[in-house]
Amino acid sequence: MLDRLGITATSLCALHCILLPVILPALPLLGLSFLADHAWEHVFLLVTGILGSIAMFSGFKRYHRRLYPFYLLMIGLVVYWLKHDFSEQVQPLMIVIGATFIVAAHIINIRLCNACKTCTDEGCSAE
Repeated sequence: MLDRLGITATSLCALHCILLPVILPALPLLGLSFLADHAWEHVFLLVTGILGSIAMFSGFKRYHRRLYPFYLLMIGLVVYWLKHDFSEQVQPLMIVIGATFIVAAHIINIRLCNACKTCTDEGCSAE
């Protein structure tokens, strides 16, 4: 369930970042100008990272014993976090790359967990 929540949160965050330049002028009229603040993005990204880490380590501990979904999550979070260090022309690409890594981490974690749910207590034999 946390993986699905992580996919949803990451997708909403990416959508927010991509659509923000289009809807930015309307935000103050709607009382939502806080959504244009970089601090809001970082808080949302931290929450996404915490939920993602819990999901990855839960899958690791309970089912598959593989860390690469967590590594993909961290790469995606770092790319997303550092997007403001690049020009405005490159930022949409950074958003897509970061979100792709994060969503891929969750999808791989789900698949690994589902493959191992039928495994014995000795560990997962699905490779």
